[in-house]
Amino acid sequence: MAADPGEGERQRAVGGDLPGEGERQRAVGGDVRPTPRAVAETVTDPELPMLTLADLGVLRDVDTAADGTVIVSITPTYSGCPAMDAMKADLTHRLHAAGYPDVEVRTVLSPPWSTDDITPAGRRALAEHGIAPPGPAPRAAGPVLVALTSRPRTVACPQCGSPDTVLVSQFSSTACKALRRCTACAEPFEHIKEI
Repeated sequence: MAADPGEGERQRAVGGDLPGEGERQRAVGGDVRPTPRAVAETVTDPELPMLTLADLGVLRDVDTAADGTVIVSITPTYSGCPAMDAMKADLTHRLHAAGYPDVEVRTVLSPPWSTDDITPAGRRALAEHGIAPPGPAPRAAGPVLVALTSRPRTVACPQCGSPDTVLVSQFSSTACKALRRCTACAEPFEHIKEI
């Protein structure tokens, strides 16, 4: 992705492309400022503000081209995700504020995002905020079978931990969440659907 393969390779050599690892600050001229990756990792999701884009797993790559342009690659959680424009604007704004004037945010569709991309820290943050984190995403080799009826699933209540919950609505505040209710404590809660 980098216009200058040497810069991208240097960043990868210090772990700069792995969230939470490697170079966190960079000397630019006489200034020391956070690396573009470190800045991008602080941007939160507009629909799930307790998660950073890195913890959500949509922040795929942060690179610097030879001309200094910061290139950020993000993947939508699903096709047509309405939050993509806000994510792009937030990333661009935060990088400009950190002293990176030239920013390009790219949408990357392959590999597609999966709920398996949510980090352990992201799963903990969801649960701490009363949202049931997703279980493992269904995986199948070959053709994907489409069920014509819904499968019953067990989703533990993030409030009391009871597995006795019922589906109230297949869709909640966003298309990627379902609304459930705990029969033990009677609390409603959202659940991130496995995809």
